[in-house]
Amino acid sequence: MFRKVSIFLMFFFIISMVSMTSLAPIVWAAEKYTIKEMTPEVMSALEDRRSRYDELQRIKQQGKAGENNRGYVDAFSDEADVKRLVDLENKDRKIIYQTIARQNNLESAIATIEKVFAQTQRDNAEPGEKIQLEDGQWSTK
Repeated sequence: MFRKVSIFLMFFFIISMVSMTSLAPIVWAAEKYTIKEMTPEVMSALEDRRSRYDELQRIKQQGKAGENNRGYVDAFSDEADVKRLVDLENKDRKIIYQTIARQNNLESAIATIEKVFAQTQRDNAEPGEKIQLEDGQWSTK
């Protein structure tokens, strides 16, 4: 449970550091870059992510999915349940990323938001999980 909360809080801390003026620099701006309004869509996405967390971790540990370098999950299995889980997770992540961008006037920085979250996911990956490095190469942590 602590790990779930920790990942969730780390995501919002890092996203809060995205600079408005440039895609490259990351600066401290905690009050400016957060989800400012918890819309029903965002609350649903966050709750759905929490409810599927254990199942997603399980398929990552089995090598059936991994964290890519764009802030989303890639499936390495043709199993229908794996693909369904990955699709649902990515749909919810996209909702969260787009909401942060929209609410902070960062629509042009969506790729940066995704990249920052991808780095957080790589950093928090468990040993044995597949992660895609910034250069596109896949590695096992």
